[in-house]
Amino acid sequence: MWRKLLLVCLIGVGNAQAAVADTNLVRAVDEAARVTGRPAAIADPGPDVVERKVALVIGNGDYPVSPLSNTRRDAQAIAAALAALGFDVISAPDATPQQMNEAIAEFGKRLQAGGTGLFYFAGHAIQTSHSTLLLPTGSDMRAPAALVRNGVDVSAVLRVMSATRAQQRNVLVLDACLAQPFAPPAQSDAALPAVPSQTLIVYATAPGGLALDGLQHGLLTSAWLRELQSAHGENVGTMFERASAEVAQVTHGRQKPWMSSTLSDALELTDGAQLQRGGVPHITLAQALEAPDAASAQMQTRGIMPKDSNEQYELTFWDSIKDSNYASDYEAYLKAYPNGRFATLARARIERLKAASGAQKPQATPAAPSAPAPQAVAPAAPAAQQRPAAAATPAPAAPTAAQSPAKATVTASGESKDCAACPVMVPLPAGSFTMGSNSDDPSEKPPHRVTISAPFAIGKYEVTVEQWNACADANGCPRLSPESNTVKNAPARDLSWDDTQLYVKWLAKTTGKPYRLPTEAEWEYADRAGTTTKYWWGDQMRKGQANCKDCGDPWHKEGPETIGSFAPNPYGLHDMNGSVWEWVSDCWHNSYQNAPNDGRAWDAPGCNMRVIRGGSWREGGDYMLTSTRFKYSQSVRQSQDGFRVAKDLK
Repeated sequence: MWRKLLLVCLIGVGNAQAAVADTNLVRAVDEAARVTGRPAAIADPGPDVVERKVALVIGNGDYPVSPLSNTRRDAQAIAAALAALGFDVISAPDATPQQMNEAIAEFGKRLQAGGTGLFYFAGHAIQTSHSTLLLPTGSDMRAPAALVRNGVDVSAVLRVMSATRAQQRNVLVLDACLAQPFAPPAQSDAALPAVPSQTLIVYATAPGGLALDGLQHGLLTSAWLRELQSAHGENVGTMFERASAEVAQVTHGRQKPWMSSTLSDALELTDGAQLQRGGVPHITLAQALEAPDAASAQMQTRGIMPKDSNEQYELTFWDSIKDSNYASDYEAYLKAYPNGRFATLARARIERLKAASGAQKPQATPAAPSAPAPQAVAPAAPAAQQRPAAAATPAPAAPTAAQSPAKATVTASGESKDCAACPVMVPLPAGSFTMGSNSDDPSEKPPHRVTISAPFAIGKYEVTVEQWNACADANGCPRLSPESNTVKNAPARDLSWDDTQLYVKWLAKTTGKPYRLPTEAEWEYADRAGTTTKYWWGDQMRKGQANCKDCGDPWHKEGPETIGSFAPNPYGLHDMNGSVWEWVSDCWHNSYQNAPNDGRAWDAPGCNMRVIRGGSWREGGDYMLTSTRFKYSQSVRQSQDGFRVAKDLK
C-alpha cells in the first residue's frame, strides 16, 4: 500500500559516538532542547572568528504515524559538531509548523550580518508535482491536505538563505526520504527547487527514494560526521562526495545521495579545525548496519509502493476533504494533483467558497476598548503553508429559544451562562499587575505595570467543539476540520483569528451581550490570577498542572485533553496554560516598548499578525510560563490554535 513508503521513510544522522567527542556539549544541546522546547542558540562564534558561520539544525521525529526514533539524536550530533567547528547554531528539535517558521526566520536574521549559512533537516519529507516539503513534527500521513498545507517548502528556506549578504555561501543538507505519495512528477527532478547562486544542496536520496537508518543514526549524516572528524580545512563538496560514495557502496546502490551546486570556489567548513573523537572508536557504516548485507535486508523489509498506490492515495486525499468548507483544503489538493481526477470539482468548490466569503466578510468584533496589540515571537508561516481566511458562511440565524438571552443563568460563585450553548463566564475584578518578564525572550520585555480599570468576564474554559458547532449549525461559523471535530468537550482548534471573529460576532448577536476576544493584557491578568511567579502555581514546573508534552498525565500526542481535566488557577479558570494556543485581540509587536498600560488591545493599521498565548499540548513545560507569547498570521489556521472569549461587564 501507499502507506508503506511513507511509514518507512526513516532518516537520521551518523553514529553519534563516532561523530562527536565533546559529550558535554552534546548533553548541553539536548538538555536545552528538552527543558525549553524552543529553538535555542547553541554557540556563538565570537569576535575572533575570521568568517561568520550560522547553522539551523532541525530534527523531527514525533509523528503520529511512523515516528522516527533516530532524528533527535541525529540533529543533536550535527548541532554539537557544527558548534565545535565555530558555527553559531540554532537548534529546533521536534518542531511544529510554527516553530519551524520561527527558527527559519531567526536563521535569516542572523545571516544578515554575512558569512556561510548551513541548513540541516532530518525528518519526513514529501514531494508534490512542484515542491519538496519538509514535514513538521505532528504531521499525520493520514491527513494528506494537512501535509501539503503545513509542509515547509525547501524553496522557502532557500529564499531566506539566498538574501544578499557579505561573503554569502550556503549549504543545505536534507537527510530525508523524498517520498512521492501523490502522482510522481512528470520529470524526476520537477519537484526539486532551483539552486540559487553560491549554494550547495546535498540530498540523502534520489527523488522518490528512501533514506535508510542504521542502528542509531541515518547513513548519510553518519558518513558526513566522520568526514568532519578527519577533515583539515577540506572542501565541503569533496567531503560529501566521499560520504555519498560510502553510502551508495554499503547499501549496494539502493540509496544514492547526490549533490547540486552553484558554488564558484571551494568552501571549507572547518577552517583547518578538526573534531576530536576522544578515544571513541571509528565505526563504519557496515558496522552501524550490523552486517555488510544488512542494508539490503532492511530495504526488502520496508516494501515497495504498488503500481496503484498513487491512484489509491488520491482517492484517500479527496475523501478526506470532500465535505470541507475550507477553500485551502481544495487548494492543497490542486497543489498535489494539478491535473487530478477531481481537479475540476476542486476548482469549482474554491470559486463557490470564495464567492460566499466575498458576499459576507467578517465584521469587526463588538467594540472593545480600542488600543494597540501585544507582541509574540513567531515568524509568519510561508505562503506555501498558509491557509486563507475561512470562508464566511451565510448570516447567522436568529437566536433560538434554547439560545435566548432570557435563558441566562448565574451561579452562586458568580459564574454565568447567557444561553444553553454559551461558554461559562467567570467575572474578574479590576486590578493592577506587572505584565511581561525579564527572561531571555525580548518580546516579553520590558516588564510594565498594567491597570485593568473595569471588571470583565472571561471564559472558564476554552471554547469547545460543541460550542463551536452550535455556531456552525446556525450558519454563523465554518465547520471544523474533521480531525479536530471528534470530541465535543475538547477545545475547538485549527482556527484562525478571523474564524474567532465570526464566533464572537455570532455569540454577541445571539445573546445581545458584548462578547469579544480578551486583550493580551486581560489574558495575562487572568492567567496570573494575582500571582507574581513564573507559573501561576509557582516558579517551578510541576507535573499534572498543565496539558503539555512531558508535563504529566493525562496527555496524548494526538490532541488536547477535554476541558477541565486539570486544576483551575486561583481565579477558577482552566487550561490557561497548555491545551491549545489562545488567540487574543492584539496585533503583534516585537516587544512591550510603548505598550498601553490600561489593559486595552494594542492594535495597528494594516495588522495581519495577531498574538497567541498559553502554549499547547504539543509544547514542553517551558512554554507554560505565564509570560510566554507568540504570533501567527490572523488568516491562517493551525491545528494547535483555539481561543476563549471575554465579555464587558456593565
